Amino acid sequence: MRFPHRRRLPVKDVDRRILAIALPAFAALVSEPLMLVADTAIVGHLGRSELAGLAAASTVLTTVVGLCIFLAYGSTATVARYQGAGDDRRALESAVGGVWLAGLLGVVLTAVLALIARPLATALSSSAGVADLAHEYLLVATASVPAMLLVLAATGALRGLLDLRTPLIAMIAANLLNIVLTVTFVYGMGAGLAGAALGLVIAQWLAAIWLCAVVVRRARAQRASIHPRLTEILTAATDGVPLLVRTVTLRASLVLATVVAASLGDAPLAAHQIATTVVSLLAFALDALAIAGQTLTGRTLGASDAAGTRAMTRRMMVWGVGAGIAFGAVLAAASPLVARGFTSDETVLATVVPALLVVAAIQPLSGLVFVLDGVLIGAGDGVFLAWAGIVVLAFYAPAALVVGWLGASFTWLWLAYGLFIAARGATLWWRQRGEGWMVLGSAR
Repeated sequence: MRFPHRRRLPVKDVDRRILAIALPAFAALVSEPLMLVADTAIVGHLGRSELAGLAAASTVLTTVVGLCIFLAYGSTATVARYQGAGDDRRALESAVGGVWLAGLLGVVLTAVLALIARPLATALSSSAGVADLAHEYLLVATASVPAMLLVLAATGALRGLLDLRTPLIAMIAANLLNIVLTVTFVYGMGAGLAGAALGLVIAQWLAAIWLCAVVVRRARAQRASIHPRLTEILTAATDGVPLLVRTVTLRASLVLATVVAASLGDAPLAAHQIATTVVSLLAFALDALAIAGQTLTGRTLGASDAAGTRAMTRRMMVWGVGAGIAFGAVLAAASPLVARGFTSDETVLATVVPALLVVAAIQPLSGLVFVLDGVLIGAGDGVFLAWAGIVVLAFYAPAALVVGWLGASFTWLWLAYGLFIAARGATLWWRQRGEGWMVLGSAR
């Protein structure tokens, strides 16, 4: 199929559009995992068991919330496409539908997590003591789940509207509050892991109320309905199913890695928490370019601009690899210092530093993966991403399990992760070379 082409934008104009979204998105996205970074740094100095307990508990929490990332991605792509097509009211109605879906889903997931917190903590812990600590954190932290999902939906909608400033300010405020509250509860009041979880809950609800209020105000300005409408909620849910499957495959790989790390002992599990925290921080940073990909792809396709879509995609690939090289170089040079920022346990330090060097080496490829993932999400190509995720997980799982079966060193687990990133890169590169994902107009 051949698409009509418009005049190609100069590279500097393409760069300007990308950076106008990516820079504020970068700051906002990096601020989100900083809550976990703060908790890890604060709890890590309480002891090895506490850090391992946080590793198990945070894996559950981030998995549940991470599975719902479609609330942000789907909203960004849908709102941006309607905006590109000039239908502002429809864009806001879809945004409100996503927020209602997030709230309903959050309530259900909170109830389920509270019921199964103990078996989940036990399954992901390396000892009974660690399981008790993980359970303690989870029981409190589950109250933050509805807030986290509301933040995802509202942030996604605002990105689609090209409002990157509001989510940035809200998340900075929430992070500062989280640090103050966590230090106060953990050290000032001696509340341990439960105190760290309570700080997270309060900070996330502040951000949720703030962002949802902005979405409601924007909807009223466009005379869009802010009441729950079954059609909009079902549309948001249906559009999110392929992205949910895609995200399940990604989260399954992380959960599998945590299970393997736990089988290797307390020190590898504690090291895994540090490595995963660093990877999450880098991933959110690279995801800023993916957000630019989602937003700009949705808008250019909504405006039936095939040439603009291609130009954005090519340029964002350059930015993705470049950012990956920069992040990888910094991490490689600073890995011993980074590790000491999280723990003073010499065994954990010796375990995690080689893994961080592996993480640094794969960052250029990770940058390319994140950009292409964002482009295809923005295009509404969720079905392909779902099937590709299943194929990649089937490729990665045996490699990770072999590490556990052989009792190999912790570094080998992260080398297997490198194979996972390479497999994702191959599938996404193949897809973007074709034109099947380039559906023009407001319909996806």
